[in-house]
Amino acid sequence: MSKFITFEGPEGSGKTTVLHEIAQRLESEGWEVIVTREPGGVKTGEDIRKILLEGEAIDDRSEALLFAASRREHLVNKVLPSLREGKIVLCDRYIDSSLAYQGYARGIGVEEVRSINEFAINGLYPDLTLYLDIRAAVGIQRINDNQRAQNRLDQEKLDFHEKVVEGYRQIIHNEPNRFAVINAEQSIEEVVNSAYESIIKYLEKI
Repeated sequence: MSKFITFEGPEGSGKTTVLHEIAQRLESEGWEVIVTREPGGVKTGEDIRKILLEGEAIDDRSEALLFAASRREHLVNKVLPSLREGKIVLCDRYIDSSLAYQGYARGIGVEEVRSINEFAINGLYPDLTLYLDIRAAVGIQRINDNQRAQNRLDQEKLDFHEKVVEGYRQIIHNEPNRFAVINAEQSIEEVVNSAYESIIKYLEKI
C-alpha cells in the first residue's frame, strides 16, 4: 500500500528525529518504508542542497527555483519509483516548506511559489502531512542548546522564523484535511508517540 507522508515544521521542531523513529516503528511492524529528505534525496538534489544550505546568499527567487528543481529530481528518481513499488515514503520536507519559507517568509508570494512547485510536482501532493508545531524562539533555542551545525536558513533572524510559522499556519488553515498538527514542544518521546498515532489512525482508515 503506497502512501506519501511528509514531515514539516520550523527549524528546531525535531521533525528529522521524529521521522526516523517512526520509520523504525513502522518497519518493525512489517511496513515497507522509504526515508528521504528535501532538498536532497538523490544525487542532483543533494548537490542543489549544498548550494541552498551551505553556499553564499542567493536571490530569493533563485532560491525558490532551486528548491523546485531539486524537488522535481527527487520526485522523479526516488519518490515516484518507491510509490510504484507499493512503499510508504516518509519525506523530511516537501512543497509546504517552499510555500512557508520562500512564499510567505521571503515575501515572494505563496501562490507564486505554489505555481512554480506545481509545475515541478505535477499534482503529487502528500497523502498526509505531519506538522510539528513549535514557537520559532523555542525552536532556535533548541538548535543553540544542542549545538547543531547551523545552515544558512538557521542563521536567519528570529522574525524570519516567526514568519515561517505564520506561513505554515496559513497553509494548514487552507488545507486542514491533509494535516495532522503535533505539539512539538512536548518531550521527544511524546512527539514521536503523537505523530505515530496520527499515521496509524490515517493508515487504518484506508
